[in-house]
Amino acid sequence: VPGHIRSDNGPEFIAKAVREWIAAVGARTAFIEPGSPWENGYCESFNAKLRDELLNGELFYSLAEGRTVLESWRRHYNTLRPHASLGYKPPAPAAISWPAAPPPAMATKPTMHRI
Repeated sequence: VPGHIRSDNGPEFIAKAVREWIAAVGARTAFIEPGSPWENGYCESFNAKLRDELLNGELFYSLAEGRTVLESWRRHYNTLRPHASLGYKPPAPAAISWPAAPPPAMATKPTMHRI
């Protein structure tokens, strides 16, 4: 479980049930500054790829089907699909060597906001 779940202030993230779930799993909420999507650019980029590469071309007839198709896409995205920012390699091998803690400059930068 991550220490923080970073998001914008969208209704899906400030809903009571979501806030309760985040607290129940032991994570904390870290909101970006309102009107500042560039603070969450990697998430915005991922969401756009998910929409363009999968969701816009699929129609799910059940939750089970959606989960199955999404899991297949997630595995492809993380283990096979080349990523330009990683030298056109998939992220799975890079994730294994990723540092457990953020670099000091990132850890102290006050860009996350709680409501």
